[in-house]
Amino acid sequence: MSATIEPTGAVVEAEVPDDELKESYTHHSDWVYIKVAVVLAVLTALEVAASYVDLGSFFLPILFVLMAVKFVLVVLFFMHLRYDAKIFGRLFWSGFILAVAVYVIALSAFQFFS
Repeated sequence: MSATIEPTGAVVEAEVPDDELKESYTHHSDWVYIKVAVVLAVLTALEVAASYVDLGSFFLPILFVLMAVKFVLVVLFFMHLRYDAKIFGRLFWSGFILAVAVYVIALSAFQFFS
């Protein structure tokens, strides 16, 4: 059963066949989520290890890449954006690209104008 909201604001209950629900979204096994969690743990360990190693000017770019990969993994798998409607994916990616551009511009402004 699913609920839809009419333009008048009324909530209407509608029967949705189980086959249609199964086709629209399938849950993965627990192992997929465990594998993603292990990858996130490894990436976090790399971030911590990077703080102990002298990487010079590569330190911040490496951290930003690791941070972005972790963020995307969490959003795609644990927030199920990978399986949602395409419009949500487009909104996410446009916001993500905009955020990265703002960070790059702000950090480069500190670098060049200090």
